Amino acid sequence: MTTPHPLIEQAEALRALDRNDEAKELLARRLAEDSEDGAAWVQLARCHLVVREFEEVIRTTAEALRIAPDDWDALVVRTYGLRRTGRRDEALAAAQEAVRLAPQSSSAHVALSEALMAWPERRLDAVTAAEHAVRLNPEYGGAYYALWKSASFSGRADTREIVEFAVRQALRLDPEDAWAVEQFAGMQAAAPGVRLPAKAAAYADALAAAPDSTSLRVGLDRTVFRMLRGTRWLAVLSLCIAGVVVDIFPTDGEVPKELPLPIGMRLYSVFLIALAWGLGALLRYRTLRQGARLSLQSLLRRMFWARLVLAQAVWGTLLALVIALVPWSERGLPQILFWTGLIPVLLTIWFDRPRKR
Repeated sequence: MTTPHPLIEQAEALRALDRNDEAKELLARRLAEDSEDGAAWVQLARCHLVVREFEEVIRTTAEALRIAPDDWDALVVRTYGLRRTGRRDEALAAAQEAVRLAPQSSSAHVALSEALMAWPERRLDAVTAAEHAVRLNPEYGGAYYALWKSASFSGRADTREIVEFAVRQALRLDPEDAWAVEQFAGMQAAAPGVRLPAKAAAYADALAAAPDSTSLRVGLDRTVFRMLRGTRWLAVLSLCIAGVVVDIFPTDGEVPKELPLPIGMRLYSVFLIALAWGLGALLRYRTLRQGARLSLQSLLRRMFWARLVLAQAVWGTLLALVIALVPWSERGLPQILFWTGLIPVLLTIWFDRPRKR
């Protein structure tokens, strides 16, 4: 086996560090020195693949194959360029040739799985190819990505088990693998019986590992909004506590409490309201991950409906405190305050249901 030129080795290291432009410059230097270096063409094709320059992938792999027609690695890279430009028959032919030339290569079988994905009726075959890639090299993360991707669209009865296996194995190899972190967070959030704070924690932890993930950000925002939405029920509960303790709606047939109520009873209703908020919101907020707290603050800045939700919760609770603390001598005004606080909150709970989804 020929040892790669030092410039190619340096370029490969730079590409692994996401310094793609620098890697391209080194490879251009190498090809200026020797345009017949097939390995340099393959590495340049990989650089183009990273930035989705698929036509360039096809061009550079054609140069590599001109120099070495049996270069199975060039065929693997070429498969992705052809697949992404809609040339599915050529992509499949390239992948099959790569497998023929290197039947023990896990990456060749991964490329075959990718090529087969272009045909909906052959996606079960794509899963089979990915499973074979995993058996050939259980330490290759790309094989688990191919298994996850093909299984997700295969319609197999055991899709969920395959997907979970692929994600967990990918995380075993690389705990910071972006797609695996994202998928694992989604799995945790979608698990039956998981409460909203646990879902928010799962998304926040995943975002720490994959900060550029849009789907994780959306998932965290959605979960935090649902938690914020729940604070209005605390406002409803506060109004009900104040209404019951102050007895603003006396039951027919019973002697209503004499107004104004003693200060001790009014303070008792305030204590119950504070207890409801302490257990329902403040304690939950204190236990949230820092990322979830930052998402809550960001959501309040970005989203009018989030601000409205919080305003409604504060409005209802403030009116509950007024009802509880003021020594009323008549029930008419506290009744008005009760409905003034309750009706807008219940209406917004109903009307923001589409926004929650």
